[in-house]
Amino acid sequence: MTRTSVRALAADLAERIFAAPASASLTTRRVGAEVELIPVDATTGRRAAIEGPGATLPFLRRFGARAGWLETRTAKDTPCFALPADGALTFEPGGQLEYSSPPCPSPSILLSLLRDTIVPLRAAAASEGIDLLTVGLDPANSLERAPLLLHNRRYARMAEYLASVSPHGGRMMRQTAALQISLDLDDEPWLRWRVLNAAAPYVTAIFANSPLYDGEPTGYRSTRAAVWRALDPARTGLPWAEDDPVRAYLDFALAAPAMLFPTLGGAYRSFGEWLRRAEPSPDEWYEHLTTLFPEVRPRGHFELRSCAALPPRWYAAPLALAVGITYDPGAMRAAAELLGPPDPGLLEQAGRVGLGDPLIGRVATELVDIALRGCADLGPGYFHPADLEQARVFFDCYTRRGRSPADDAVEAVRAA
Repeated sequence: MTRTSVRALAADLAERIFAAPASASLTTRRVGAEVELIPVDATTGRRAAIEGPGATLPFLRRFGARAGWLETRTAKDTPCFALPADGALTFEPGGQLEYSSPPCPSPSILLSLLRDTIVPLRAAAASEGIDLLTVGLDPANSLERAPLLLHNRRYARMAEYLASVSPHGGRMMRQTAALQISLDLDDEPWLRWRVLNAAAPYVTAIFANSPLYDGEPTGYRSTRAAVWRALDPARTGLPWAEDDPVRAYLDFALAAPAMLFPTLGGAYRSFGEWLRRAEPSPDEWYEHLTTLFPEVRPRGHFELRSCAALPPRWYAAPLALAVGITYDPGAMRAAAELLGPPDPGLLEQAGRVGLGDPLIGRVATELVDIALRGCADLGPGYFHPADLEQARVFFDCYTRRGRSPADDAVEAVRAA
């Protein structure tokens, strides 16, 4: 793309964002993940700094030297470690750690990689007095006790813009953690796009894991989801349409305020208004797309963003749900029939009540059944039976009983 116009931007979405790169066709049904962890002092529960005594970066340098990691810098000029298996470990604005896996040819290969990376990392951190929390939201600290730790142009402008909308933007940037799953478009991208968007509220409810904030129950099963609902409705949610998905996403992108651009008359303007007033560069368009945070984000693959961070023993469950309803053709059609079109109205209830809502609970259980059948039909060489059994254990312990990991946390607080 050499210039920006509405027509050129629509073509860019169709050809780059909603289309897979050529390398994706070499191996079908790939899956990747981004795992976020919240570092806190093991004794006080206060957030761990990046630099200084008891901080995460010196620890990661020591751990990485033993594990063969290579320290580099990201394009945002923040610390980064390249891992031997082609993954990367980076920092989020509040000091959260994010491990990004490479695309893997099967969920079982991905699970092995995640376990080999996250489990020893957390154990080593704990031995040095740092707990790497596997929850959706920092449970013990207020926003004031979770400062912005990365200072660059992007994060400074994001923080300034989001603070002008609500305090939830700061919480999102500095206190949330997720397990994001990346899936290829393959041969039926539009049905896959519909199913993933329709499944997003149920993913939120099934894996809700953030009922506490600042040391107290919030009344939400997923306070993380509540933060995302409130931080800026113009750039979150389910931007989906049956008749023209690309146009719907284009309208979503054009309507979102361009947070990285200067204000005009003290107000942030939408990217569409900037397009009418000036001619933003292609690079500015590409960067604007990275400031959109829908539940499912198209990036040449589909990034499912609705799952909260979870303990490693449960990683198989969200992977089974995601690949089961998208990569097995029969299961994907069954999921589409069960779910119907995406319903943005379910997102609020999924975060607040979760599986305690009778409709959400019933559909979630049926969706899990479809996903497990889909995984089984994909074969043991793709999803190893031992890994699939771990997913079943999660769904039996939680989903089929109308529970999520959030219920464990609430009960522990009440029993204390």
